[in-house]
Amino acid sequence: MFDKLVSYKVPRNFLVLFDLMALLLLFIYEKENLDAFTMISAISMVFIIYISNFILIKISTGDNYIFLIATMLISIGTVMIYRINPEIGIRQVIWVSMGVFAFFLSYIMTKKIKRLNKRMKLYLGISLGLFIITLVFGRNINGATNWIKVGGFNFQPSEVIKLLFIFFLASYYSNIEKYKKNYRNGYYVILVVYIFIGFLFMQRDLGMAALFYLIFLGIQYVYEDNRKLILYNVLFSLVGIVLGYTLFDHVRIRIATWLDPWKYIDNKGYQITQSLFAIASGGFFGTGIGLGHPDFIPAVHTDFIFSAICEEMGVFTGMAIIMLFLILVYRGFKIAFSQDDKFFQIVAFGISILFGFQSFIIFGGVMKLIPLTGITLPFVSYGGSSLLSSFIALGVLQVASEEIEQEEVEDEKRA
Repeated sequence: MFDKLVSYKVPRNFLVLFDLMALLLLFIYEKENLDAFTMISAISMVFIIYISNFILIKISTGDNYIFLIATMLISIGTVMIYRINPEIGIRQVIWVSMGVFAFFLSYIMTKKIKRLNKRMKLYLGISLGLFIITLVFGRNINGATNWIKVGGFNFQPSEVIKLLFIFFLASYYSNIEKYKKNYRNGYYVILVVYIFIGFLFMQRDLGMAALFYLIFLGIQYVYEDNRKLILYNVLFSLVGIVLGYTLFDHVRIRIATWLDPWKYIDNKGYQITQSLFAIASGGFFGTGIGLGHPDFIPAVHTDFIFSAICEEMGVFTGMAIIMLFLILVYRGFKIAFSQDDKFFQIVAFGISILFGFQSFIIFGGVMKLIPLTGITLPFVSYGGSSLLSSFIALGVLQVASEEIEQEEVEDEKRA
């Protein structure tokens, strides 16, 4: 589907060179703490990234650059996470390995499973089930009840639900001609969406609620013929913003620290002000890996990884990360609007705006452009649930970049 204007080997080899240089710097910085397991883990990650990019060229006829972009982001993020905390860095390498496996598994399964556009009720049922399980068994971490402990790991069900949410919307809008026979269906879909957002409000996970709303608004704006529904959706969202501000103390705190963090620099504004100090102190080229103080920022390896990267690798590296996300979203849109199968077209569009909005929310939060929310930067921040869901979404996007056989359409014609 996509013309290969530039040899795929050039950026792939450049990525491996970058990884090896970063590992060399880390080994110099952490030479006193190095052991055989750490070295094997680091070299294994470079091998996994190289071989997975190589395998993808052989098995996929679609846009192989989206996976390459993701592995570029992963390389930068993992290097910084390891520099902040070697133990967490090793865990991130393990999650990356599992994420690459999840990418290929989701790619294969999405190609194998037929009639995905006919399973709207299944997506809805699984999502509601996960929400209920989270409310009943969820653990409160940092003020939000959005984690479930499975074995020795914390799992965030909303990371899975956001993908099911995109599949649910794609299933509805790809069959919109059938559902338009009853004009109430459009209102039912809005009701379902706000039930999802209501569950997230009950979990106090307002960052994810905002992400769900933006995904829905983006898909609705492009694929909804009834423009009144879009207007109603915007009006409902304004009501939700007012309720969120009124009901939740931490929302009012975040807005107050967004408007004037310097007033609260000794307590609730400390995190965002340290983020701004880190970005400013890095300058264009950074202090160098191991020469900054990213540990001054609370939760630096998750919410504020971008600030740490800007401090030690420079604002130019931060700009490069933003550009990589812009390219990823652009190629996602290109995939969507080059796809003839409407279901995969909408899925590709939804995944693209998912990556776009999620990265914008965290970029804007750490740079004080918008109020801070507790979501991660895809492929860069530390986190198992987020990383796995991002890889799964990328695997589905990889399938959407290929020519999809129109079996469902042919079945309907024969019927």
